[in-house]
Amino acid sequence: MTTEPAAPEEILGRAARLATLLDLVATRGRLSVSETSEALGVSAATIRRDFAELARRRLVTRQHGGVVAASVAYELPYRYRSSQGDGELDRIAAAAAALVAPGEVVAVNGGTTTTATVRAITAREDLADAGELTVVTNALNIAAETVLRPHVRCVSLGGVARPESYEVTGPLAELVVSQLWFDLAIVGINALSAEAGATCRYEDEAAIVRAMIERSRRVIVVASADKLGGRTFAAICPADRIDCLVTTAPERAEEVLALRARGVGVVCV
Repeated sequence: MTTEPAAPEEILGRAARLATLLDLVATRGRLSVSETSEALGVSAATIRRDFAELARRRLVTRQHGGVVAASVAYELPYRYRSSQGDGELDRIAAAAAALVAPGEVVAVNGGTTTTATVRAITAREDLADAGELTVVTNALNIAAETVLRPHVRCVSLGGVARPESYEVTGPLAELVVSQLWFDLAIVGINALSAEAGATCRYEDEAAIVRAMIERSRRVIVVASADKLGGRTFAAICPADRIDCLVTTAPERAEEVLALRARGVGVVCV
């Protein structure tokens, strides 16, 4: 008895396939549907969907029969370039991006959740049509993606780069933030509770996020359910300084109810 081989799409997951496509287009400059389908052993329809997704994220530019390289930093780790396969991350990003108004100045710290959120923001056609949006960030990977979006003004903070997260920290970054005002801060955290507020693992990163929050009119925290109810080393802000939490936690989760009692608006996705 023979076992039917797994489909190529199952062997090569979509996230890995998209990473391969980016490597190929960075090397060759242009890819056609037919040659890419043959090279990866997947259907032409699959490649067209992949090309459409990369174009939606503005990592490539569509052309008849294929794609060409966009001026994007392809060498960045793929976990920051794409959130494919992570439905929770995509839901948080979409909900948080929907809360951004046209023309706002948005401060964002580093992390996979905030990276996905900025990507969702820059993909909103209504924001692009409405005029310039300003993104201020201490994350090098976020700056690398947003700087080439024609409808986004990107302000990248200077400082000492942390290789684990691509975030810059230190007195220089804090000095720049202290000279700016933001309409909105969208921040990722390591833990959040009604009792301890928002916290993260490193004091230097917490200092930058605190500075962003202090200069912002509104504050949105983006966090998966597993980050609720605990605390980590460095305090960022108390719960009542947060205007909105976007999370995957259930509506009736204990910590969600406790945060709402503190005046935090919670969007459960």
